[in-house]
Amino acid sequence: MSKFSKYFIYILVAVSFLISENSFAQTKNELEAKKKELQKEISLTNKLLNETQKSKELSLDELLKLKSKINARQGLISALNSEVRLYNNQIKKNIDDIEVLEADLKKLKDEYAKMIYYAYLHKNSYDKIMFIFASNSFNQAYKRLKYLQQYSDFRKNQANAIVKTQQDLKQKITELDQAKQEKIALLSLEEQEKQKLAVEQVEKENVVKSLQGKEKQLKQDLAKKQEAANKLQKAIQKIIEEEIRKAREAAKKAGNESKGFPMTPEALKLSNSFASNKGKLPWPVLEGVITERFGQHPHPVLTGIVVNNNGIDISTTKGAIARAIFEGEVSSVAIIPGEGKVVMIRHGEYLSVYSYMSEVYVKKGDKVDTKQHLGTLVNDSGNSKTDVHLEIWKGMTKLNPEYWIYRK
Repeated sequence: MSKFSKYFIYILVAVSFLISENSFAQTKNELEAKKKELQKEISLTNKLLNETQKSKELSLDELLKLKSKINARQGLISALNSEVRLYNNQIKKNIDDIEVLEADLKKLKDEYAKMIYYAYLHKNSYDKIMFIFASNSFNQAYKRLKYLQQYSDFRKNQANAIVKTQQDLKQKITELDQAKQEKIALLSLEEQEKQKLAVEQVEKENVVKSLQGKEKQLKQDLAKKQEAANKLQKAIQKIIEEEIRKAREAAKKAGNESKGFPMTPEALKLSNSFASNKGKLPWPVLEGVITERFGQHPHPVLTGIVVNNNGIDISTTKGAIARAIFEGEVSSVAIIPGEGKVVMIRHGEYLSVYSYMSEVYVKKGDKVDTKQHLGTLVNDSGNSKTDVHLEIWKGMTKLNPEYWIYRK
């Protein structure tokens, strides 16, 4: 193998180590960030549950918060498990790297030993001079001189390569030991989280059993909630229809008839900006946990009953303030029985709707900025419940807000 080929292989091995380490660090950082967010969510849910549990009677809200905490706990366990697998791969990679480095080190030492032996046999300076003077021509003598110089340099490089390989090997052994310790710590933490999860699941089952004895009350509450949701939906649809009608009339006057949702250049720009921020919009409250998700899903207690949610419900702290998820113009401020005060904000073709407010700080026609305060949320003193209900519409189509706001 030529000297160039050897150095090329060493470079490839070094680059491989670097890429592997960077990839491991990036994935580890992503998992660490995810774990922190889930731990933060669990901590907040515990805080909300403590408030809810001050009430003497169990409530559906308590069950929903418990389910949310269990989901977050399962997510945390999954993240820990992924990190353990990451360390398993890293440990295997370190072992493989150590084997490669040990083989390289042995090869370098063997080659260096041969060079030392050769140098010993030809250690006499007279022999080297004779080797040069025995040349048939000046050109050959020059080449022999260069050869001896290159051979000396190569010996030095070989010695440096041995030292560098020994250092790399020592570092890899250290990294291997650290990875094993990290894995042990993660496995311990994962086991602790599994034990907490088991306790929470038992707690959830007990709450479900207790609530099953309140079937009549739960059905009444569900009926009231569904009635309020229907009223809100009709109010939203009415406002959208009215806005579409006015937009079409304005477009017709300007000589631009349209069957869709006509928009001015400014409204179109705002609409496109809203769409481009999908998945990056801020939450409608400073902190909170999603307790009821979008769409149809089985009732958590009542068997055979399916509930439908046109948006998402986020539980938050007492006295919390609802805020706009994007800049826009207030289309309407309404009072819907069962939904409290409602604010609707137009973002071009999109509409965001915020419910469960006791006090509103904006009025129809106001221009609002992202994260601008809209109003104080209702606090249900009966079970210490504070929620915000968020809906997002595109034209007459309901969208899942969870896909639009930043996923914690």
